[in-house]
Amino acid sequence: MFNVVLVAPEIPANTGNIGRTCVVTGSRLHLVGPLGFSLDERSLRRAGLGYWEGLDVTVHDNWGAFLEAAGPDARLHLLTKKARRTYAEAHYHDGDYLVFGCESVGLPEELLAAHADLCERIPMLPDAVSLDNAASWGAPGQQIDHAALLAQDVCGNFVNPEDYRISALNLSNAAAIVLYEALRQTGFGGM
Repeated sequence: MFNVVLVAPEIPANTGNIGRTCVVTGSRLHLVGPLGFSLDERSLRRAGLGYWEGLDVTVHDNWGAFLEAAGPDARLHLLTKKARRTYAEAHYHDGDYLVFGCESVGLPEELLAAHADLCERIPMLPDAVSLDNAASWGAPGQQIDHAALLAQDVCGNFVNPEDYRISALNLSNAAAIVLYEALRQTGFGGM
């Protein structure tokens, strides 16, 4: 069984979608606080549909509480757009923890810096459309700070201006991609 870990998730629908993916893959979901929503929020339940009741979910107050519960031998995969190694280059084992940060800022920089060897990314092509049409992102008549705007993609993710590699996947897409690669590597039925 794999463990999908969401650190400080902000959007209930993403968490509901990821919960549904966990149910159908036999994975456990860990929510690390603070959460940006209530677990009884309607949009969370709607995204999880009828699956939410069958979800194996654990809520941890904070990162320290999660680490204590996971134990010292936990195999962590920190998913970030700031990694050299891709998720497909990683080697997954039953029981691993696939760790994703919150939608607006990802995993904390200090966590990534302290564990650079555990960081993995999903490769993506540059999103030229989001950079080329930046002038149209604001509301009509709204003053736009174009320099700040170009430092983010259309999803609000920050762009590295050195290589213009940006993350346009939402959290639930990213979690599904990595989880299914982990399942493929470990011989999940039907793959």
